[in-house]
Amino acid sequence: MIQPLNCALTIAGSDSGGGAGIQADLKAFAVHRVYGLSVVTVLTAQNTLGVHGLSVPEPGFVALQMESVLEDFPVKAAKTGMLFSSEIIGEVAGALQKRSIPLVVDPVCVSQTGYKLLQDSAVKALKAQVIPMAYLVTPNKPEAELLTGIKNMDTHEKVVRAIRIFREMGAGSVLIKGGHFEAQKEMTDWLGIEDQEPLPIKRPKINTRNTHGTGCTLSAAITANVARGLDVQEAVLKARDYLQLALEKTFDLGRGEGPVNHLAGLM
Repeated sequence: MIQPLNCALTIAGSDSGGGAGIQADLKAFAVHRVYGLSVVTVLTAQNTLGVHGLSVPEPGFVALQMESVLEDFPVKAAKTGMLFSSEIIGEVAGALQKRSIPLVVDPVCVSQTGYKLLQDSAVKALKAQVIPMAYLVTPNKPEAELLTGIKNMDTHEKVVRAIRIFREMGAGSVLIKGGHFEAQKEMTDWLGIEDQEPLPIKRPKINTRNTHGTGCTLSAAITANVARGLDVQEAVLKARDYLQLALEKTFDLGRGEGPVNHLAGLM
């Protein structure tokens, strides 16, 4: 008899273009040999050119999805992506507070094409209800600036301060992603773990327009690695290698910013 796979849960928006959100997460889970479960927070109409609209489930339906999944499946790790509103955040937080599950929080705020994916009124709820539950939070530069209040986070000192602020909010560990920082030949992410100096994670910069879903893909790969029993540092390092390969072996799809190649490791 085949042994059951570890289960990982993604709580995020649906991307009809398949490059980000729930769709990207499930692809990354599968490549990492983890059984993917999903709770859809928002439906989006989008493609490689941008987000063209969204639809929010009726009140209580996100909570119903959460309870349906969590009462039946042995979830080893979970991640959040697009949460959009304070109401959805409340439903997600309420369900997760009842269980002890390592949670990777990708604080999605704005799409790569500039579409707002988190309401202004939801920022406070995200900071108060979700980030304190995070095993790891994975903001990019604009998200870190918004959530910490640090302006123009362009120095090492400010990155270190941002990591400290996130940990003061309650996050266990923090990964500041380097994609929005100025870089010539190398990209640097910063991993902040309790009682350790921030760890620089350096990878060669890849010049490609096909970067849609990078944040979702990275956080999903981290979540899958945590579900498989890796500690936070090893989970992040292996996930970063996976994303690097997905960027190196990308392909043109659509007329805009195409997706990363989630299946690169299988090709």
